[in-house]
Amino acid sequence: MKKALTGCVVAVAALTALWNVSAQDIKLPPPQKTGGKSLMECMTLRKSSRNFDPKALPSQILSNLMYAADGINRKDGRKTVPTARNFQPQTIYVAMASGLYLYEPKTHTLKQISKDDVRKYFGSQPFHKVAPVDLVYVGDLPRIGSNQAEQALYAGNHAGYASQNVYLYAASEGLATVVCGMLDRRQLAKILKLRKGQWPIYSQPVGYPAK
Repeated sequence: MKKALTGCVVAVAALTALWNVSAQDIKLPPPQKTGGKSLMECMTLRKSSRNFDPKALPSQILSNLMYAADGINRKDGRKTVPTARNFQPQTIYVAMASGLYLYEPKTHTLKQISKDDVRKYFGSQPFHKVAPVDLVYVGDLPRIGSNQAEQALYAGNHAGYASQNVYLYAASEGLATVVCGMLDRRQLAKILKLRKGQWPIYSQPVGYPAK
């Protein structure tokens, strides 16, 4: 009886530890795929904004944001953004006050990489430390071209498609955002623990506009 009780305690402890690890990830709610402003309104309202309110974004807005940036919108696994030959060689990292995350489209989850607040490394401008969400678009260069010119072209295009989707969603939701190219890519690659061939292209802070 004592052995059985001890076994139960060990099992519960193991499950608790597993739950604590998985609880660090953020399982996003299903994205809202209807509503919002019309496309023409969003294009008219689209703009770059560099003044952010530090207030955290609600989970539903964060969900919709990630769906716009890299979500799966068809049963065959294709996404809201196009990629060359549908290779889907781009990943998106997300920095928030609660830590660093990798977006996983298949499960619509933010997988925690670390608990460190690394927003200040996502760009040289001071507003990166203020915006509640900071995205960085990472290209897997060897997968998207046979030479450096092709790789740079496709990686830039893919980041451009995703960032424009974010711009349009921000316009619809009344959020502030701006695409940034001024970042220390080598330092950021180390922080993100990127493998050889992966390279940060642009970053994009998102949040409510400062009042």
